[in-house]
Amino acid sequence: MGTLYLVRHGQASFGADDYDVLSPRGHEQAVRLGEYWRGRGMAFDAVMTGTLRRHTETLQGIAQGLQTMPEVTRWPGLNEYDSHALISAIHPQPLGPADTPERYRAHFRILCDALAQWMAGVISPQGMPSWEEFSGGVRAVLDHVRHHHAGQNVLLVSSGGPISTAVGEVLGTAPEVTIALNMRIRNSAVTEFSISPKRLMLQTFNTLPHLNEVEHAPLVTHA
Repeated sequence: MGTLYLVRHGQASFGADDYDVLSPRGHEQAVRLGEYWRGRGMAFDAVMTGTLRRHTETLQGIAQGLQTMPEVTRWPGLNEYDSHALISAIHPQPLGPADTPERYRAHFRILCDALAQWMAGVISPQGMPSWEEFSGGVRAVLDHVRHHHAGQNVLLVSSGGPISTAVGEVLGTAPEVTIALNMRIRNSAVTEFSISPKRLMLQTFNTLPHLNEVEHAPLVTHA
């Protein structure tokens, strides 16, 4: 039986004009994950990623630490939802920068509300697919892994939305649980599924084995 390793991208640039670029800390998280796997003799038979810059940069960091990487397959279905479009759909007025703890919490409260409405089909954020299309894109990747990579080690680099959706698909969670899982996935965290042709089974969720040592504690981030 193989294992699918789903990795959330390293810390991006929350609050900056361009979120879709890793911070120096995000790059360090990715390299550290690759180093951790190299120290354990890890090798991947297949690698898949979304097409966003933060996915590509995370994969580059992992490859730098691992010092080897097979050919990469890019799946647009692994790209994150548009949080700005979601928030604008229910809160047209600008929120302002999330530069205080209160504003940060308010930002994510509104995002969670928008996610719930999107998943229920209440809103259709501009430029975004429906929830059925978004989750269908994630499901297509999972089906591909089951049918083509049973018995292999597969690396998948994506974002919190697709990863929590994948967990929700496998476990059959309610929308509010999927949203709660989404909000808890940490940067560079690893979620593992065992792979068989018939099903995927959750083994671990949101783990940071590469950052367990005390000296790596400053690298633990969420946004």
